[in-house]
Amino acid sequence: MRKKWQISVPGSTANLGPGFDSIGLGLSLYLKLDVSLQDSWEIIHLDDNGPSEFELEQHLLYVIAKKIADQYGKELPSCRVALSSELPLARGLGSSAAVIVAGIELANQICELGLTVQEKLNLSSQIEGHPDNATASVLGGLTISSMDENGIVDTFHVNDIEASFVVFVPNVELKTSESRSVLPEQFERAYAVHASANANMLAASLMARDFERAGRYMEADLFHEPFRSTLIPQYAEIRAAAKVYGAYGTALSGAGPTLISIIPTTIAEDFVTAMAVKFPEHHIILTKADEYGVQVI
Repeated sequence: MRKKWQISVPGSTANLGPGFDSIGLGLSLYLKLDVSLQDSWEIIHLDDNGPSEFELEQHLLYVIAKKIADQYGKELPSCRVALSSELPLARGLGSSAAVIVAGIELANQICELGLTVQEKLNLSSQIEGHPDNATASVLGGLTISSMDENGIVDTFHVNDIEASFVVFVPNVELKTSESRSVLPEQFERAYAVHASANANMLAASLMARDFERAGRYMEADLFHEPFRSTLIPQYAEIRAAAKVYGAYGTALSGAGPTLISIIPTTIAEDFVTAMAVKFPEHHIILTKADEYGVQVI
């Protein structure tokens, strides 16, 4: 049996506007684990994108790994796990989903479970409660997914997303629970039909790689952004400026507070430079779609 592993999990953006809880995109921003078997458990964070103080039994990575091992009737071996992350916590870049996918993969490797991709999709989405971020971290690329009442995930997966993405990360956290609390419990039928049509057009545009049209529908969400926008620093200003400087479209990344723009790769450097001058209080990151999903080295 192997005694050392390196696990890499991409972060993700979810929704991309109206694709609420169903559309995800793996990003080239990563959670990385260096794992080695040893006589006792040890989890070490190598940066600030993780809890500074925690009890082992409450750390999400350990909780998930233990849950999966127990579910498959295995004893979870003790490990030293050193984590480095490019995913700030509670910013809408899939940090919790990445840890969930990492915990599943950790158990898969050290317990020799031999999980299939479908099992990883099902398990991670069931734990998350919806399949958008989880499927994107498992598969990379663009994912359009649904999960049935039995927790079985069905996913369209598209790679080769030939566009660039820019994320605007403010120096504030926004818990998903808080951002969900402002959403309506129900919509009128005509409103819901309009919102669903926009989501369908977004999904079709992305799959057709018609990014100009996709950007237009990214900005046409009716499910959540009209209600969450008041919680987001400089929401309207960033969307307007991004359009002036050539973005196809801008939307909340997941529940926020990060925003994400899809842009032509040809303007990427100039776009980031201009937006960094206009919004110096945001951490602005140029990235692209991840192509591989969770990887074990």
